[in-house]
Amino acid sequence: MGITMPHRNHPPYRRRTEGGFTLLELLVVMVIIGLLAGFVGPRYFSQIGKSEAKTARAQLNAVEQALDQYRLDVGHYPSTEQGLAALMTKPADEAKWAGPYLKKTLPTDPWGKPYSYKFPGEHSEFDLWSFGKDAQPGGTVDNEDVTNW
Repeated sequence: MGITMPHRNHPPYRRRTEGGFTLLELLVVMVIIGLLAGFVGPRYFSQIGKSEAKTARAQLNAVEQALDQYRLDVGHYPSTEQGLAALMTKPADEAKWAGPYLKKTLPTDPWGKPYSYKFPGEHSEFDLWSFGKDAQPGGTVDNEDVTNW
C-alpha cells in the first residue's frame, strides 16, 4: 500500500472560496447603514444649526470687546456711519485711535453676511446683531436673530 499523490492536474479536494460578498450580504449592510443614517442624521444636522448660532454669539462677544476697547481709547463708540470698519481702519478724525482692535479681519456671521451695527442703539448703548440664517428680522431655531441685547 502506497500513498498516492494527486496528479498535478488534479489538486486535492478543497473547497474553493471566491472572494467577495453575496448580493444578500450587501443588501443587509445597506439596510443597516440606511437605518443608522436615518437615526443619527437628523440629530447631527440639528446640532449644526445650534453650533452656527453659538459661533455667532462668540463672534458678537469678541466684537463687543473690541468696541469697548475702542471706546476706552477714543472716548466714544464708532458712529453708525463709521461702522465696525473703524475697529480695523483708523477713522480720519480719531487722533486717539490705537487699533486695530481685532486680531483678524472683521468677521462675517456664520451664514456669510456682515454683522449689523448701530450707535446709539435702540436696545442698549450700541446695537450689534445678525438676522440669522434667513437674513430676515425675527425667526426661530436656525433663523433666530443673534443680538447683543
